[in-house]
Amino acid sequence: MSSGGSAKDAAAPPVAQEKAPQQENAQSAVQVQQQERQLVRTANVDLRSDDVLKAIGQIKDRAQTAGGFAGEENSTKDSGTVTVRVPSNELDKVVRDLANFGEVTRSEVRSEDVTDQLVDVEARIATQRASVERLRVLFERAGSTSEVAQVEAELTKRQAELESMQRRSESLKGKVALATLTVRVATVPIAPPAEEEVGFFGALAGGWNALVTVVGVILVGVGAMLPFVVALGIPAAAVVYVLRRRKRVTRMNEAA
Repeated sequence: MSSGGSAKDAAAPPVAQEKAPQQENAQSAVQVQQQERQLVRTANVDLRSDDVLKAIGQIKDRAQTAGGFAGEENSTKDSGTVTVRVPSNELDKVVRDLANFGEVTRSEVRSEDVTDQLVDVEARIATQRASVERLRVLFERAGSTSEVAQVEAELTKRQAELESMQRRSESLKGKVALATLTVRVATVPIAPPAEEEVGFFGALAGGWNALVTVVGVILVGVGAMLPFVVALGIPAAAVVYVLRRRKRVTRMNEAA
């Protein structure tokens, strides 16, 4: 009976035997895809501190401790802004630690999924690299001068496109690896950004602001042209008056 059972198992369709492993592979692939989502993370924090310069220095030191670095900085005694880059997995910790350097009045953290962009760029790079390799083979086999020039021109073009794609990929990977944190520091609480109005009244306010802007631009243009109009208009009016007067005198003489 045992041999019969072994024979039955051996005679089982291969599809049935591989069904379970395929399902497991599909599930693991989905899990890996979820775990390896490529996110570009950014954070904006408003901080109130009695010593702005000291707080900004502490923020830069904290970024370096996390494995990042300081970027743009613009500060005075009363207010300042500093931008730092930190590893993405350290961003939340760094944002929490900002409370040690002052009073956090606003904190905003955002994530942008660029997985599809990276996958698309990498696929294009692989295709372009294969195309460049084929052109190199054709270049080596080219016989006449015209063929060499034609293949070389196309090879240079595709090589430039490949390098552009590679720079795009490196840029995305860099943004994924290092999150951007912008901190505004002031001695008084910073007013939160105004919320955008939506709906009818928001559209009405936007249209009114656009109208005011357009009218202002037109008035500025008229003001800039007015001196030229005055300077050129008076002589032109005098010339027209003299010509009309001569024409009138001529008609009177002819009538007489």
